Amino acid sequence: MSGGTYTPRPGAAPAGRMIVAQAAFETKMLLRNGEQLLLTVVIPSLVLVLFSAVDVVDTGEGRAVDFLAPGVLALAVMSTAFTGQAIATGFERRYGVLKRLGASPLPRWALMTAKTASVLVTEVLQIALLTVIALALGWSPHGSPAAVFLLLLLGTAAFSGLGLLMAGTLRAEATLAAANLVFLLLLVGGGVIVPLEKFPGAVRAVLELLPLSALSDGLRDVLQGGASMPWGAAGVLAVWAVLGLGAAAAFFRWE
Repeated sequence: MSGGTYTPRPGAAPAGRMIVAQAAFETKMLLRNGEQLLLTVVIPSLVLVLFSAVDVVDTGEGRAVDFLAPGVLALAVMSTAFTGQAIATGFERRYGVLKRLGASPLPRWALMTAKTASVLVTEVLQIALLTVIALALGWSPHGSPAAVFLLLLLGTAAFSGLGLLMAGTLRAEATLAAANLVFLLLLVGGGVIVPLEKFPGAVRAVLELLPLSALSDGLRDVLQGGASMPWGAAGVLAVWAVLGLGAAAAFFRWE
């Protein structure tokens, strides 16, 4: 056996390998967290099944599942990219985890990239599960997969930026309360369960500018109405993404 077989190679691993390892770790931690699973999987699934089976809200013409499925997909994106990420990152910041990771060979931009990758992996699992449930309930989606992908990507960017902004500026307890409150309010007023047409005109005009409303209505235009690309909804999401990510980059505090 030659003496050079175990020659040390000091220095950090390549950035790509570090990002993959951190993303895998973040995903495992998220999937092992019962509270996160409640937000990301259980609540969206219950909303889809319950309101598709029980005629509680007038969702307009057609089957309820055709209206609800796009909105629940949007809710799933928000629950992971905004609510879950804000709470998890907020407590990591409180307990000094972010500070320690920031002092490691993993660059801070790579840490945020890994968190984004973890969010995307989780969303793929969510969307796959919710799609299976919706199809079992009789959902008949239409439209362009490319348009759906673009809307989901813009929605993820918008909610991720807002979640990181909240986690990086507020105390962990305040982030926990605010993120859950926003989730509940948008569940009712974000076009997921109740059509925006049911709200008064002035209120509706405001609600249509919210990222969850834009994402749910945009997905509904494509998957229920067969639209090629709802550019209005995409534009609203793009503005939120730029504002949220830009503000998070400017004001995020690591400790």
